[in-house]
Amino acid sequence: MYIRKATYSDIPELMQLFEHAKGIMRVSGNMHQWGGGYPSEDVVRCDIERGVCYVASKAADGEIEATMAFIPGPDPTYSVIEDGNWLNDNPYYVIHRIAVAAPGKGYARRLLDWAFARTGTIRIDTHRDNIIMHHILKRYGFTRCGVIYLANGDPRDAYQMTR
Repeated sequence: MYIRKATYSDIPELMQLFEHAKGIMRVSGNMHQWGGGYPSEDVVRCDIERGVCYVASKAADGEIEATMAFIPGPDPTYSVIEDGNWLNDNPYYVIHRIAVAAPGKGYARRLLDWAFARTGTIRIDTHRDNIIMHHILKRYGFTRCGVIYLANGDPRDAYQMTR
């Protein structure tokens, strides 16, 4: 698998991937995460401008199979955690907007492997109804640490893993 920084020319394919991922979420019972046009093209464009949007494909010039924003912390939404505690205060990266074209093919695991090859601590959050992401994170070895709140006040289950 090839992982590279996304470019502006990837935006149409990324937007299709996010729409596809939303469909997978809805079918699995996650009716509320990524509503209201999120992630928007503006969010994706900002991630690309900041150099934090990555894409994965089977071949160097192949179709995008997965994506994520891999962002150095600290993340302001992680400054307060309820119903638990972070595992440690180590410097960390955050993964946001992870999406895969086909669940069960190992793309999420490969993105996480790639991320951990670059940092020892990752934090990530997800909607309580995102059963698929909860399963992926627990199976990979992440620990649920508590609840954080997004800038708009929405709660998210927060995870951390340190290698």
